[in-house]
Amino acid sequence: MTTLTDSATDADEQARVRSIAFLNWAHAIDHYVILIFPTLVIGLQVIYGRSYAEMIALGTASFVAFGVFSLPAGWLADRWSRRNMMALFYFGCGGSLALAAFAPNLILLAAALFLLGVFAAIYHPVGMPMLIAAATSRGRTLAFNGVCGNVGAALAAGITAALATWFGWRAAFLAPATLCLVTGVLYLRMVPDDGHKTASRSQQADVPLSMHVMATMFGLFIVIALSAGLVFNIISVALPKIVDERIGENMPLLLVGGVATAVFLCGALAQLAMGRLVEKFPPHWLFAGVAALQFAGVWWAAHTGGLTLLLALAVSMAAIYGQVTVNDVVIARYTADAWRGRVYAVRYFLTFVSSGAAVSAIAFLYSRGGFDLVLGTTAFLALGFVVATAAVAVLVTGVEKRRARNLQAVE
Repeated sequence: MTTLTDSATDADEQARVRSIAFLNWAHAIDHYVILIFPTLVIGLQVIYGRSYAEMIALGTASFVAFGVFSLPAGWLADRWSRRNMMALFYFGCGGSLALAAFAPNLILLAAALFLLGVFAAIYHPVGMPMLIAAATSRGRTLAFNGVCGNVGAALAAGITAALATWFGWRAAFLAPATLCLVTGVLYLRMVPDDGHKTASRSQQADVPLSMHVMATMFGLFIVIALSAGLVFNIISVALPKIVDERIGENMPLLLVGGVATAVFLCGALAQLAMGRLVEKFPPHWLFAGVAALQFAGVWWAAHTGGLTLLLALAVSMAAIYGQVTVNDVVIARYTADAWRGRVYAVRYFLTFVSSGAAVSAIAFLYSRGGFDLVLGTTAFLALGFVVATAAVAVLVTGVEKRRARNLQAVE
C-alpha cells in the first residue's frame, strides 16, 4: 500500500531528476549561445568587409559580461532563489539572441551580444551549486553535465555554420532564441520554486579547512581560474579560425564548423572519463595531471600544422574540458553548500572575465604574429596552470593526511 510519505518521496525524486535534466540542458545552451559569434564572424568578415581582428573584437563586451555578471548572479541566487535565477537565464538568453538576430548594424549587434553575456553568466554560479545539491553520485553527475556543456560548445560551430549557410546569419541567432524562450516556459511549469530551501543549506564543507589553508587555496585558485580561463577561452574562441587558416585555406564555412565540432567533442569523451576517475583516484592529483596534458597539447598545437594539428587540438580540447570537471569536484569538496553560489561565482568571474581579455588578446596577437604567436602565448599560460594545480595537489594531500590521522585518533 502506498503511503503519503512514499508519494512525497517519489514526487521529490521526480522533481530532482527534472531539475538535473534542465540543468544539463541549460549547460549545453550556455556554451552554445556564447560561441555562436566566434563562428559567425568568419562569414560576417565578408559581409561587412572587415578584418578578422576587427570583427572578433566586437565580441569582447559579451565575454567580459559573461565573467563579470557571474558575481551578482551567484550572490542573488544564494540570497533569493536559484530556480528563479535559472528561469531568468533562459528568458534573458532568448531575448538577447532575438535582439542580435534583428540588429540593423554592428553597434547594436555588439550591444545585443553584451546582453547575451549578462544572462549567460547566470548559469555557472547558479546551476553548478544546484547540480551538486541534487547529485547522488557527484563525480558522474558533474561529468555528464560537463559533457552537455561540451556538446553545446561543439554544436555551436557546426549548427551556426549550417544555419548561416542555408538561411542567413540572422537565423543563426533566431533559432536558438526560440529554443531558449520555449525552454524557459517549460522550466517554470515543471520545476518547483526552491526559495524555502535557502535557509536550510549546509554551512559545513565535506572537508573543513583551517583559515590558513583556506586562504592559501583561495590564492592558488585565483591563479588557476585566470590561467585556465585564458587557455580555455583563447582555444575555444579561436578554434574555428585556426581550423580555417592552418588546416585548409578557403575551406567552406560549413566544413570549418564540422571540423571544429569534431574537435570539441573530444572534450566530451574526456569528461566522461573524468567522471569515473574522480571516484577512484584523488581528484587533486588528477587535476594536476590533466593540467600537464593541457600544456602538452597546446604546446604541440603551436608547433605543428595540417592534419597533425587536428590531433594536437583534440588533445588540448580533451584536457581543457577534462580539467573543468575535476576543478568543480575539488571546489565542491571543500566548500559548504550555503556558500557554493558565491564561491562558484568568484571562480567563474575570474575564469570568464578572462574571456574578454582572451578575445582582445587573440585580436592583438593575431595581428602581430598570426596563430604561431597566439598559440605560443597560450602554451606559456598553460604552464602557469600546471604549476598552480601541482601546488594545490601538494597542499590538499597534506590536509587529507591530517584528516585521516584525526579520524583514526577518534576511533
